[in-house]
Amino acid sequence: MIQKPKGTKDILPNETYKWEYVEENTKEILKNYGFGEIRVPVFEQTELFERGVGDTTDVVQKEMYTFLDKGERSITLRPEGTAGVVRAYIENGMASMPSPIKMWYMMPMYRYENVQKGRYREFRQIGAEILGTNSYEADVELIVMADQIIKKFHVPEVSLNLNSIGCPTCRKQYTEVLKGFIGNNLAQYCSTCQTRFEKNPMRILDCKEKKCKELNQGAPIILDYLCEECKTHFENVKKALEQLDINYVIDPNIVRGLDYYTKTVFEFVSEKEGYTVLAGGRYDGLVEELGGQKTGAIGFAMGEDRLIDIFEKYNTSSTITARTPDLYIASMGEIASKKAQILALELRKSGIYVETDICERSMKANLKYADKIKSKYVCVIGEDEINTGKAKLKNMATGEEQETELKTDAIIEIL
Repeated sequence: MIQKPKGTKDILPNETYKWEYVEENTKEILKNYGFGEIRVPVFEQTELFERGVGDTTDVVQKEMYTFLDKGERSITLRPEGTAGVVRAYIENGMASMPSPIKMWYMMPMYRYENVQKGRYREFRQIGAEILGTNSYEADVELIVMADQIIKKFHVPEVSLNLNSIGCPTCRKQYTEVLKGFIGNNLAQYCSTCQTRFEKNPMRILDCKEKKCKELNQGAPIILDYLCEECKTHFENVKKALEQLDINYVIDPNIVRGLDYYTKTVFEFVSEKEGYTVLAGGRYDGLVEELGGQKTGAIGFAMGEDRLIDIFEKYNTSSTITARTPDLYIASMGEIASKKAQILALELRKSGIYVETDICERSMKANLKYADKIKSKYVCVIGEDEINTGKAKLKNMATGEEQETELKTDAIIEIL
């Protein structure tokens, strides 16, 4: 038997209603904030991620699915959404549209990483991006929207962790101080961290190796080295969140795993599960890095797989259930079967969920099947019902039966 690749999963029809619930409710919030959907290719030129995500990140160095196509071009399955969205923004001349541009996406991503709970090699993200503003108010709006999304699904003990990683100006001084701290023990760090030391020492702070994490204890924090502009920006973000009663925790260890971030970075962390559900930050240099004009921007991505996992765990008594048929029509004989199909078509056009027998079951098997699929009502059509033009609708929960004409409007009145 051929099995699915490691790090992927099947989402079966009896599970997708949970995903639909999360997706539809998230979409509604995004639309209320003025975000429009964007859809970008599942694969891009590898250079896009090397330049956009950063060639010293774990994503680019270890996790990308990269291959040569038949034209010998290096192609990569998208490991994240922002780089592709920014490429589309530049390539399609969106900078000429009224700013800011607000976009959201819901797409599968691909990373070759260790498979663990809530973490897959094919995973789904819901993301939001705002391009064309440098104002701290964009940071606030995005974080508030993210907070609203998380709270919508009644997941307890999710903490908003906040930090600023400054801009290239203030990071220059911080980098020298950080190199001084790390340099004393550089030989004890993993080989990957050693290669990052000269080019991007901040990336060492994001290393997942236990040994490196221990060595990073007591490292200087960038908040102590912010320039006046970055400091003012961060203070304005904090004050605005406080005014809106959005609780946050300052976490100076957040650097995020992608190189394009500047200034505000944030994570919504499930304290009970110990992992990040939603995260993002500002990336004011990315549009310019990818060939566009200097453009202020900020965004986030939410791990849908992780959110579904904790949504299920903490909403076991939820009223969110899979949809069941409003009506099951069981028929006896060819003429009755045709009548059942005609009625079903008319009712479905009116938005009614109807099931009919398409397996040529016996009447006993039909009624047993209707019970299994939890149909709310059952209607039996046979020769008598065809002759009189009337039938009975049985409420499967109460056992009550009501006679009705075999007409769409009459049946809808009862359902």
